[in-house]
Amino acid sequence: MKLKILAFLLVVSITANAQVNEYVQKGEFGITAGVAHYFGDLNTRAAINRPKPAIGAFFRKQFGNYVGLRLSAHYAQLGYSDTYSKNEYQKLRNLSFNTNIWEIALQGDFNFFKFIPGNPDYSFTPYITLGVGVFTYDPYALTNGQKEFLRPLGTEGQLIGYNGRKQYSTLALCIPLGVGIKYNLSEKINFSIEVAHRFTGTDYLDDVSTTYIGAGNFTALSTAALLQDRSVEIEPNNPLGVEGRQRGWSKQRDQYIIAEIGITYNISTYRCPPTN
Repeated sequence: MKLKILAFLLVVSITANAQVNEYVQKGEFGITAGVAHYFGDLNTRAAINRPKPAIGAFFRKQFGNYVGLRLSAHYAQLGYSDTYSKNEYQKLRNLSFNTNIWEIALQGDFNFFKFIPGNPDYSFTPYITLGVGVFTYDPYALTNGQKEFLRPLGTEGQLIGYNGRKQYSTLALCIPLGVGIKYNLSEKINFSIEVAHRFTGTDYLDDVSTTYIGAGNFTALSTAALLQDRSVEIEPNNPLGVEGRQRGWSKQRDQYIIAEIGITYNISTYRCPPTN
């Protein structure tokens, strides 16, 4: 009788282990919420003092317990002002911008540990992510409480072809590179925290890149003339916007970062154990 009981317990144990091992995570649907921050010609010291909201959604196709391929979409707000700078030249320059970001990216994710939802032994892992994406942006400034989009104004002479300058596109490439942690709450639900930096292909996220072209190249008192050099609001008798004087730094592209938390729903199945 004892032998029969032992044999029965052994079979149950093997069957239970087989079921755990046959669990297959196909992928995940997820939503995220967090904050975004801009780095560029108005934030040259990478200060993180003006975060703005960001939300996202994604689908991740899982290839085993370690590697996944993610398609993600984000909406974020970015903005900054020279008034936040500790540099006196930037304070006098007095430029500012805001923009909405719509991003789509394809990313590869790599788990450092084996991750199996529903199995308490493999319920947590840090991971890294790297990908490529595209995003749209359209910087604007606020003047007298009114929103003025900057690209159509050609604040650095793009509309008149000054020194061969051309109007920039509102579509640009980005390369997300980040780290995160993921924790399994139940067989179907995961929780994640992720911080990913976006290197971009544009230096006009803030509408600032190179040199002033001087007020004389604009129609007098036009919106473009007023917004290309806002130092006149601080020093009307000695403005910065002399033709050829540095307005931005074109050698480095603008960047942004998104830090977010996420909740995901697992798409899974159980592979039938072999009969033999």
